[in-house]
Amino acid sequence: MVGLFRRSAAPSSSDAWLVVGLGNPGPGYAGNRHNVGAMVLDELASRVGAKLSRHRTATMLAEARLRPGGPRLVLARPLSYMNTSGGPVSSAASYFSIAPERVIVVHDDLDLPFETIKLKADGGHGGQNGVRDIIKALGTPEFTRVRVGIGRPPGRQDAADYVLGDFPSPERARLPFVLSDAADAIELIIDEGLLAAQQKVHAPRA
Repeated sequence: MVGLFRRSAAPSSSDAWLVVGLGNPGPGYAGNRHNVGAMVLDELASRVGAKLSRHRTATMLAEARLRPGGPRLVLARPLSYMNTSGGPVSSAASYFSIAPERVIVVHDDLDLPFETIKLKADGGHGGQNGVRDIIKALGTPEFTRVRVGIGRPPGRQDAADYVLGDFPSPERARLPFVLSDAADAIELIIDEGLLAAQQKVHAPRA
């Protein structure tokens, strides 16, 4: 169920969660591996019936609830390029008075095989420049990350070219299941906490 979109300054919203999907703006990047975080955000927005709109925080943003009467969500996709994601994320967190420990950032991860999802809080950026910039802008690494594996480039392909390439056909066929699993993981974090979510998401598949 979609919440009311705020156009004036929002009151303290310490009970809300800010969920951020990282990527690059514009249709030319939409299918890139680097945009899988934004794809997951779109999946979650679809589930809760939220429509992202341009917001003064330099994001595409929507307010919603995870379910009627459930936890409040602020869903945001930075309008900046990946490497400068920190400003929009910090601005959205400040605007809605959301502490870093209630921020969930969804991003691609070269170090994880395709279809692998890992959850963590705190720690370094692992070479992910969007996460690096968010840590700098928030002044802390203490936010939750949903890491969506895209695998390593084959052979000697440059990593930058690889992440800015689209998913190939075999992966595109399985991508909807990956996006759904990642959205499920976000819901678990919000409903049950990070540790319980990690135990379920990281458990070996039967």
